Amino acid sequence: MTTTTIREHPNIRWFILLTVSVGTFMSTLDSSIVNVALPTISTALKTDLQTLQWVVTGYLLTISSLLPIFGRLADLLGRKRIFSMGFILFTIGSALCGLSSNVFMLIGFRVFQALGASMLMANSQAIIVAAFSTSERGRALGLTGTTVALGSLTGPAIGGLIVGLIGWEYIFYINVPIGIIGFIVSQIILPDDKPVKDREPFDFSGALLFSLGMVALLFAINNGEDYGWSSVPILLGIAAGLILLISFFVIEQKVKVPMINLSLYKIKPFAIGNISGFLSFVATFCNTMLMPFVLQHSFNWTPEKIGLLMATYPVVMAIIAPTSGYLSDKIGPVFLTTGGLLINGLGLFFLATLQISSPFWYIMIGTILMGLGSGMFQSPNNSSVMGAVPKHMLGTAGGLNALVRNVGMVVGTTLAVSVFDARQNRILAGMTKPTMTQQIGASLSAYHTVMIIGGVISLTAAFLSMSRKGYLSSDLNKAHT
Repeated sequence: MTTTTIREHPNIRWFILLTVSVGTFMSTLDSSIVNVALPTISTALKTDLQTLQWVVTGYLLTISSLLPIFGRLADLLGRKRIFSMGFILFTIGSALCGLSSNVFMLIGFRVFQALGASMLMANSQAIIVAAFSTSERGRALGLTGTTVALGSLTGPAIGGLIVGLIGWEYIFYINVPIGIIGFIVSQIILPDDKPVKDREPFDFSGALLFSLGMVALLFAINNGEDYGWSSVPILLGIAAGLILLISFFVIEQKVKVPMINLSLYKIKPFAIGNISGFLSFVATFCNTMLMPFVLQHSFNWTPEKIGLLMATYPVVMAIIAPTSGYLSDKIGPVFLTTGGLLINGLGLFFLATLQISSPFWYIMIGTILMGLGSGMFQSPNNSSVMGAVPKHMLGTAGGLNALVRNVGMVVGTTLAVSVFDARQNRILAGMTKPTMTQQIGASLSAYHTVMIIGGVISLTAAFLSMSRKGYLSSDLNKAHT
C-alpha cells in the first residue's frame, strides 16, 4: 500500500487524529512525569532540589514562550513540516536527557526537548481542525482533550513506576522508540499541506519580545513563593516581563505581518473560549497541586491510595470528553461549556467541605465532579475556539490555545500554593507551640480556602462562557470559507 493510497483511505482522518494524539500525549506527559523522579535524580547527579527544579521550570518556560511562534511558523511553512520536526527534536532531546551526567546538561537538554514539544503542542489542534469536518470536529477535539488530560495527570504515576522499576533515565528513554515511530507515521499519514501565505515575512522582533517577556513573567510567577514576592529577582522578573510584553503588543499593532494577529481576539467565540479556558485551568490546578499534599500530610494516606483517588479525574474526563465533543457538534458549545464549568465549580466547593474523618468515597465524589465538568467543558470549548478562526490562521490559533492551557496551569499552581501558605501561616501565627491536631486543622482550613477560590473562578468562567450564546458549531464553519 503506497503513501498516496493510505492518504485516500476513507478513515484517514482518524489515523491523523491518532498520530497527533501520540505527539500530544508525549509532550504533555513530560510536563509532569519528571516531578516524581526529582529526589532520585538529585541523588544520582549529586545536586540539590532547588537547582534540579529547573529541569521542570525550564521545560515549561520554553514551551510557554514558543507556542505562538511555532503556531505562526506552521501557518507560514506548513503544519506537517513543523509537527514532524517536533517529533525529531523531542526524540533527540529525550535521548540526551537520559544520557546526562550532570544537572546542567540535563537542564539544557530539557530545554532542547521542549523545543520539540512546543512544535507538537502548537500544531495538534490545527491539524485536527483541518482534517475533520464541522460535524465531527468537536468529537475529534474531545479525544485530543482526553489525551492532554491523561498526559498531564498520569505523568506522576507513570514516572513513579518507571523510576522504581528500571531507573530515572528511562522516563526519557521511553520516548525514543515512540518518537521514532511517531515521526515515521507522521510522514506517511499527515497530508502535505501547502501554506496559504508562504511568502509572508516572519515577525522576528515580535517573536523575540514575546519569548523574553513570557520567560521573565512566568519565571516570576513560578518562583514567587520560593524567592519571596518582594524579592529583587521576582520584582525584576515581573517588571521586565510586563515591559517586554507591552512592547510586543504595541509593535504588533504596527508591523505589516504580526506574529500574533490580535484581530483574532475580535472574534467573540475565540476570545471567550480563550479566557474561559484559562480560568478553567487556573481553577482545576488549584486542586491538582494541593490535594496530594493535603492527603499525604494531613490524612496520612499512602502514595498508592492518593494515586488511586487522583486517577478518577482523568478516567472520568476520558469517558466524558469524546461524548461531550460529539454533542457539541449537534447542539453547539454553550450548554456544555457553561454546564461543565458549573459542575467543575460544584466539585471544588464540595472539596471545601472535607474533614479529617471524610472517607475515600466521599472525597472521590469531588474528583468525579471535577472530571465530569472538565470533560464537558474542554472539547466544546476547543471546537468553538478553533472553529471560529480563518483556515490560514489555524496554526496561530492552536498555539495560543495551547499557551492559555500552560499559563493557566502555572498560575493555578502558584495561586494555590501562595494562598495555602498565607492562610495556614496566619492561622498558626497566634500559637506558640501548635499541636499536630492544630497543624492539621490549619492545613485543612487553608485547603478549604483555596477550593472556595477555585470554585469562584470556575463560576466566573461559566458566566463568561454563557455570553457566547448564539454561536453554534454550524455557524462557526463560515470562518473557514
